[in-house]
Amino acid sequence: MEHLFYYYGDAKNISWVIQSNDSVTEQNREHVNIYKNKISNLQSKYIALHIGLFWGIGVFIIKNEDTIKIKCDDKEIFEHMTSKLKSKDEFIEKRTFFINQLINQRKLKVEFDLIDKSENLAKIKNKCK
Repeated sequence: MEHLFYYYGDAKNISWVIQSNDSVTEQNREHVNIYKNKISNLQSKYIALHIGLFWGIGVFIIKNEDTIKIKCDDKEIFEHMTSKLKSKDEFIEKRTFFINQLINQRKLKVEFDLIDKSENLAKIKNKCK
């Protein structure tokens, strides 16, 4: 099955939207206290990507060997995730490790698409603000 995956994060919240065939699932979360107002918006976006994928797998929306088109509205994340370059931020590198681990364990076929911020459904649908 093919999924479109949108994600968003800021200093207080994360959200994601998974579109699959005719269904759309939206989720919003406040950061847990250890992260709330202590991480950058960039770090939060990596958390949203990681937790959103993990959640999608956990509720059986995303299954082994599915195709996921990850819609990324941040050029820095897009370039980092589509290359072998390392981030200087240890927090981001740990999230990247866990994201790649999920992708590899579940044999997901992943494509990253760079989109405009105005097209990010997870940012538009973020109700935690």
